[in-house]
Amino acid sequence: MTDTSLLDAAAPIDRFRTVLMADSALQQRLSGIAEQEIFVDAMIAAAADAGIAITPDEANAGLKSDPLGMWRFSGAPITSHTAPEGDWLPIAIVPSMGELAVDWAHFAGRPLADSFFEDSLRRARHQPLNRLVRPRTPLQALAAPAGEEPRAPAGFVFHQSRCGSTLVSQMLAADVRNVVVSEAAPIDSIVQLVAARTDVPVEQRVALLRAIVGALGRDRLGGGGHYVVKLDSWHTLALPLFRLAFPDTPWIFLYRDPVEILVSHARMAGAQTVPGAMPFEPYGIENAAEMAPDDYAARALGRTAEAVIEHLGLGGGMLVNYEELPEAVEARILPHFGIVPDEAARAALAAASGRDAKAPLERFAQDSDAKQQAANEKLRANAALHMDDPYRRLEGLRRAGKK
Repeated sequence: MTDTSLLDAAAPIDRFRTVLMADSALQQRLSGIAEQEIFVDAMIAAAADAGIAITPDEANAGLKSDPLGMWRFSGAPITSHTAPEGDWLPIAIVPSMGELAVDWAHFAGRPLADSFFEDSLRRARHQPLNRLVRPRTPLQALAAPAGEEPRAPAGFVFHQSRCGSTLVSQMLAADVRNVVVSEAAPIDSIVQLVAARTDVPVEQRVALLRAIVGALGRDRLGGGGHYVVKLDSWHTLALPLFRLAFPDTPWIFLYRDPVEILVSHARMAGAQTVPGAMPFEPYGIENAAEMAPDDYAARALGRTAEAVIEHLGLGGGMLVNYEELPEAVEARILPHFGIVPDEAARAALAAASGRDAKAPLERFAQDSDAKQQAANEKLRANAALHMDDPYRRLEGLRRAGKK
C-alpha cells in the first residue's frame, strides 16, 4: 500500500489525528478548548472540512483521560521522526520498541507559571487536545535543526533542597516574558541516562543534555524574555557535564543550615533522600539500602554540597544562602544571570517575593527558627556528622566573595 492508501484505510479518527499533526494552526485553535463537549463539536467540524466523517461517539472514544501520564508506559510506537513544531514541549523520555523516545504535550499558550514543571504538565494533560494526540518521536529528534544551536539558558539554579529554590524560580517566572523550567522530569531522565552510560562518548552525552534543555526552552509565547532552568538537588553531581554543555551559562547554588534542611525532609522526604527511590545510587553511598532514612538523607544532602565545592573551580557559579532571600534575587542573582529587570519586572518580582512559593495564597516568611526548634538530637547529630563541614566551607567561600 502507498502512504495515501494506508491513510485512507485507517479509522476516521486516526486519519484526523494525522491531519491535525500536520496543521499547527488547527492545533493551536483546538488547544484552547477545555470543555470536552465543545471540543468534540469543533473536532467533528474540523474533520468534516478535511473530508473526514467522525461521529460524536468516535470522537469521545478518542479522548481517553490519562492524568498521571500512564500512556508513556504503554510501549506505543513512535508516531513521527521529527519533533512537533509550535507549542509542544518534551514531557518524558520513554522506552519504545527497543529504543528511547520522547513524548510531547501541547501547552496551549500557557506559561510555565506553576511551582514545578510537573504541575503545569498535569494541567496540560487534562486538555482534550493532549488526550486526542500523543506525539512520540525518537530521542534524536530533540536535536536542533542543522545550523541552529539549542537555546542556552541565562542561568541554572542548583540547590541543596528545601532552601528557597522554588521561591527564586517563582520570582523569576513572575515576569511573564521569561521561560522558567522548574525540575522538569525530561532533564532528570537525561541526566540519569548520561550518568549511567559512561560507555557513551562524552560528546554524545553533552549533545543530549544540550538538546533536552534547548527543547524545553522554546520561546513558545514569543515574549523574548530570559530562560532559566531550576534543576533537581542531586544534579550538582553532574555539574561538569552542565559546564561542558553550557560553558557560558552562569549558575547559582542555594544552600541552608543543615539542620533546617533535614527537618524539612523528616516531615516530608524528597525522593532524592530516600534509599532506593532512584533507579541508581547517584551519591556513591555504599550499603545505602541498609541505612536508616535519616542517616542516608544527611549523607546524600552533604554529598550534594560537596560536589559544588569540588566543581566550583569550573567557573560561572555563585553561592547564595537561604538567609539572603528574597532580597538576593534582585540584588545578586539577576545581575549574575545578566538579567536587567525593567520597572514592570521589578513590580512582579516584589509581588512574588511576598508569596510562599509552594502555597501562593500564603505570605513568604523564613521559618528557620521554627525548624531549629523542631530538630531532635539524632537529627542534629546526623547534620553535624555529614553536612556541617560542607556548610562551613560554603559559608567561607561565599563570605570571601569567591564564585
